[in-house]
This record gives sequence, C-alpha cells and structure tokens, in this order.
Amino acid sequence: MRLLVFAFAAFALAEVCSAQPQERGCGRHGAVLSPEAADRPLPALTGRVVDLADLLPTAAEQRLTRRLASLESTTSDQFVVVTVPALDGEPIESLALRLGNGWGIGRKNLDNGVLLIVAPNDRKARIEVGCGLEGLLTDERAQQIMDTVLVPRFRDARYEEGVNAGVTAIELVLQSDRTRPQPWRGERSS
Repeated sequence: MRLLVFAFAAFALAEVCSAQPQERGCGRHGAVLSPEAADRPLPALTGRVVDLADLLPTAAEQRLTRRLASLESTTSDQFVVVTVPALDGEPIESLALRLGNGWGIGRKNLDNGVLLIVAPNDRKARIEVGCGLEGLLTDERAQQIMDTVLVPRFRDARYEEGVNAGVTAIELVLQSDRTRPQPWRGERSS
C-alpha cells in the first residue's frame, strides 16, 4: 500500500516517504514496522467502518457501511474507514500497513484496497492505497483530498462531516475508471 501522511494541527503537514518494498510485492513508501509495532495486536475488523474512536453516530456508520458495500459491488474495490483514539506512539504509516496487510483489505490478485484512518487525539489522518489502485488514487489526488476535504473539517473537530466528505471524494476517484481489470462477478473477496 502506498503511504501518504498528513497531520491536521495548525498546519497540514504532508510527507511522502521514499520507496521501500514490502509484503505484497510492490513498492511501498517508507514505512518500516518496528518490532514493538509488529507485536501489537490488531483491532478486530468488524466491518467496513471500524470506529474505535467513537467519532461517528451509529446511523452514520450504517450509511457509510452501505455506501462502501455498494462501491465494492460496482468496482470490486474494498474500502475501510478506521478511527482510533490515539496511535500510542506508533507511526500512522506502521499502523496503516499492519491494518491493510493484517486485515487483507483489497482482493488478493488486484491489491485494490483503501483505508481511511483517523486518529483524532494525535491529530493525524492517512489515506492508504493498495498497489493496484496507485495509478488511479495517486499521491497527488490523495493529498488534494486530505488538504481540501479532510483537514479543514478535522481542524474544526467536524469528524463525521470530514469522514463523509472524504469517503465521497475517494469514491468519485475510484468510480472514475471502470476500464481497469475487474474480477468476474462470482469471485469472493480474499
């Protein structure tokens, strides 16, 4: 998964790290798992929205879940929204890799997963993109979504609005290219 980091404190801080190969056979940007992070248990993947920071009302989670399921049925892309209260000293890049790889987000042969991760207590967010979508949801597009959609809302603690708007922006990008390879409709997620 490609890594793009943003903080939403007083200034939106963007960092794109140097490439470093990782697990799924494509280039990754910079994140290296520390031994401490690798030993931490992953939270349970309870659905398409994993709101551990309790930022979203139940009705909002249900709406997002339906939207993300619909997106997967039309594009085959798997998109999960994750909120954690704090990173507990773990770099968001490391958490993103652990979640994406540990949960198996994206179809096995397409690596077409996306994570939107929000850690409000650390004032960090991240869009993590599987290798199969890097040509579509590029670093530049992800940065634009962070800078213009997510960060302004998160700065004002409008997390529900920010997550919804961010999901919409990412959905539009993913739905914009229907010519990319798709599994046949009978295939199940891996």
